[in-house]
Amino acid sequence: MVTLVQTLMDHTDDVNCCAFSSTYLASCSLDKTIRLYLLKDFSELPFSPLKGHSYGVHSCCFSSCGKFLASSSTDGTTVLWNPQSGEKLATLKQPSESPVRVCKFSHDSNYLISGAADGTVALWNVRLKKLRRTGAVEDGSVIACDFSPGGNYFVTGSTSGELTVWDCQMKCRLNVKTAHDLGVTCCEFSPQPISGDMDSSGSQCFLMASCGQDNKINFWVMSHKDAAGCELRMRCSLNHHTAPVLACCFSPDGQILVSGSVDKSIIIWNSSSGAPLYTLTQHERYVTACAFARNAPLIATGSMDKTVNIWKFGSGNSSDNDLNGKFKRSVQHWSEDEVCSWLSAEELQELVAVFKSNNIDGQELLNLTKENLENDLKVGSLGLRNKVLRKIEELKAKLESICIGVPDEFLCPISREIMTDPVIASDGYSYEREAIESWINTKKRTSPMTNKPLESSLITPNRTLKMAIDRWIEAQQVLQMPANQGCN
Repeated sequence: MVTLVQTLMDHTDDVNCCAFSSTYLASCSLDKTIRLYLLKDFSELPFSPLKGHSYGVHSCCFSSCGKFLASSSTDGTTVLWNPQSGEKLATLKQPSESPVRVCKFSHDSNYLISGAADGTVALWNVRLKKLRRTGAVEDGSVIACDFSPGGNYFVTGSTSGELTVWDCQMKCRLNVKTAHDLGVTCCEFSPQPISGDMDSSGSQCFLMASCGQDNKINFWVMSHKDAAGCELRMRCSLNHHTAPVLACCFSPDGQILVSGSVDKSIIIWNSSSGAPLYTLTQHERYVTACAFARNAPLIATGSMDKTVNIWKFGSGNSSDNDLNGKFKRSVQHWSEDEVCSWLSAEELQELVAVFKSNNIDGQELLNLTKENLENDLKVGSLGLRNKVLRKIEELKAKLESICIGVPDEFLCPISREIMTDPVIASDGYSYEREAIESWINTKKRTSPMTNKPLESSLITPNRTLKMAIDRWIEAQQVLQMPANQGCN
């Protein structure tokens, strides 16, 4: 179930892009502004809107570290902002001074790419706030771009219909000239590698979606062949929209794709099967933008009707949202910023500075004790120590409740969460890959189940269990799909 929970009506012109950080939602518009909202209750921040562009703003994005917000505009600039204060940190002028149509941060927040109407592509050093390299596509305007999860490459899409793969030295590695008839409008990588899919050299493969003026969404598989190149091959095409598709985005776990179209609809897809799960039609004009929240079952969509709609997955029960959608990242994988966001949401703002200075991430959070808080973090107030411990216990209880009704063999023995990439260790038991790798790297090499020494650190994919888990998850969802819409 998908429910419309909020409509933001603050922009005075077309909304062109939406973006989430772990704390904020940003939207940008032809009205020359960027608006910032607190994710907790979607209240607009006191210093919003941000006014630094002289023409319409086409694109906005947050860095993964949460320290930067970037926006690009017809005025030929990309502006870096501090999203916590609204301060303008830098104005990056496109070398060609052409209107900038799109920008995107690398996954490590070190680089930013900006693509312009004249086909130029600029790669910026975020820390130095300086231009690193430039390039250009053969034809058309660059209006789409994204970095691969590995960070070694990025892809641009142009109005000529081409997808171009670049390395971080701005060398063109490959070009797909007919990716979309009439032009590419958006491209985005799934955050997670394709489980069990590797190229001939053993490198991981990544799923990328592109959409275009031909009404299609194309799925591509990208693999890193070797140090000198990569491969991009078509996987399938989705043809459910009846007009050009302007935007698409993946959920944090890569299981869901959302798309928005000139036909005024939003379609939510199962990215594995290509099946349309839901169609939403509340916008009154073209849907131009869509974005997934990083740590909540929320989607934002923007439109030429000047509104941003916020959608929530599930029946309203938090454990249902986490179980069926799997949108909330596992707490043990929370970043330091996400822990601080949780503290703020639980009205424990006075601990944010302490936790941040001590680098408390999700794993550290779940392992905190009264002694840690008092002796290591120097939290002097007994009441405050008790409150944060109580909130941590509530968080653990919530995580446990998510797994009620799930077959026990689908749960990782270490994290007690549904496995997404199960592997078999040398003790014969199956674990979530990341959990057992972390166990082996940080603990004595003993079995988490038997406490006996592990004969080897070798782990192998449990594809049979993976298939069983995927089938079980599919059975929990109510799918309404035409028979010919599968992604084969």
